Amino acid sequence: MSVVGLVVEYNPFHNGHLHHLMESKKITGSKYSVAVMSGNFLQRGEPALLDKWSRAKMAIDSGVDLVLELPFIYASSSAEFFSDGAVKLLDSLKIIDTICFGSEAGDTSTLGDIADVLVEEPDLFKEYLKEFLDSGKSFPKSRSLALTQFFKDHEYKDFNLLESVLSSPNNILAIEYMKSLKKINSHIVPFTIMRTASNYHDKNISGSICSATSIRDEFFKSKSLENIKDVVPTSTYDYMNDFLRKNNTFNDLHYFTEIFLYLFRLISYDKINYVNGVEEGLENRILKAFNASNDLDMILKEISTKRYTMTRIKRILVHALMNLDKNTFDKLNIDGPRYIRVLGSSKDGLKLLSEIKEHSSLPIITKFSNHHKLNDSLLNEMIDFDKRATDLYFTGMSKFTDQANMNLDFLISPYISKK
Repeated sequence: MSVVGLVVEYNPFHNGHLHHLMESKKITGSKYSVAVMSGNFLQRGEPALLDKWSRAKMAIDSGVDLVLELPFIYASSSAEFFSDGAVKLLDSLKIIDTICFGSEAGDTSTLGDIADVLVEEPDLFKEYLKEFLDSGKSFPKSRSLALTQFFKDHEYKDFNLLESVLSSPNNILAIEYMKSLKKINSHIVPFTIMRTASNYHDKNISGSICSATSIRDEFFKSKSLENIKDVVPTSTYDYMNDFLRKNNTFNDLHYFTEIFLYLFRLISYDKINYVNGVEEGLENRILKAFNASNDLDMILKEISTKRYTMTRIKRILVHALMNLDKNTFDKLNIDGPRYIRVLGSSKDGLKLLSEIKEHSSLPIITKFSNHHKLNDSLLNEMIDFDKRATDLYFTGMSKFTDQANMNLDFLISPYISKK
C-alpha cells in the first residue's frame, strides 16, 4: 500500500511539520501516512501545549491519514525508550513500508553506522562509555564522547562529521529510531529529511517556517496568537483558538508547581528512589531543592547538573505526578506497546485501519471503554497511564477554567475527517 510512518509530537502542528509530511511521502514514494503521536505529556517532560485530540485534528486536517497515540510510558521517556516504543508500534501495524524523520545530517549513512555500534556495543565502546560516566558526565554526553573516541580509533571515514552529528538533537533521535529498527530486525526502511529552515531550539518567529518552541514562546510572551498566523496551517490556528476559548490558556509545566511542591515535600527518601528515572544520590538533590524554594525554575536549576540534564529532571517530576515507578515501567516495557489507540483518521486512514486489523496481532482501540473487555492486565495497566495523563493534564490548568475535564478518554471519540 506504500505507507510511511512518522513519529511526532505536533506541539503544535506547524508549516515545518506540513513540509515534513509532504516531503516524507515524496521521497519514500508513499501514498499514505501513519503518525504515532505523543499524548498529553511529551518526551522532554512537559505537558503538550494542547491536548492530544486537538493535535490529532490538526494533523488529520493537514493531510496525515491516521494518528495513533504513543502510550504515556514511552511518550514521557528518554530518547531510547521513546523511539523503541514508537518504532515497535509502527512495526506491529504490519502495513508500514518506510519511516521518515527529520535530522540535521540529512542522510542515513553516518546515522546508521552510529546505530550499528550502539546495537552491537563493542567492548571498547563500553569501556569508553564507563570511563566518561565515571567522570561525572551525563549519559548522553558520555555516549557521544565514547562514540567519538571509538570511531577515531577505527579511523572512521566520516570522522570529521561525527561531532556535529552527535551534538544535534534531531540527529540523536534519528539514531535512536535506526537503532530501534535494527534491534527488532524490522523490515521498515528508514529515510531522513534535512532540517534547514529552523533549529529545534530556535525561539524567534521568522518567515513561514519556524520551530514549535518559538510558537509556544510567542504565545506565553504575548498572550496572543496573532503573530503565529503565518507559520501554521489554517486548521492549526483555528484549533488553537478553540482550545484557548475553552480553557483560557495553553498548558505549561509551571501550572503544576503547587502539585510538585506538595508531592516532593511529603514524599519519603525510600519512596522517591522508586520513581522512574531516579538513581542513587539524585533523591537528595531533588528533596533539598524542593525544600529550599517555591520557584519551579530555581528548583530545576538547582537539581540539574552535567550528569542530570534538565529534561531528565522534568521527566522524573512527571513520572512522580503519574506515580510511575521503575518496576512498573520495566514490567510494562517488556513487550512494547500492547494496543493500537486511534486518535484520528481520514477516509483513507479508515482503509488503513482495515488492513491493520487484518494483519496486526495488537487490538485496535477506538472506543476507550472496550479495553476492559480484552482480558489483558498489562494492557489495562499501560492504558490506565494514558487516562491518568489526560486527567492530570487538565488538572494543571484547573485554575484557568471552570470545566472539570475529567474522564475525557471515555467521552471523546477519535476524530474522523469527512474529507
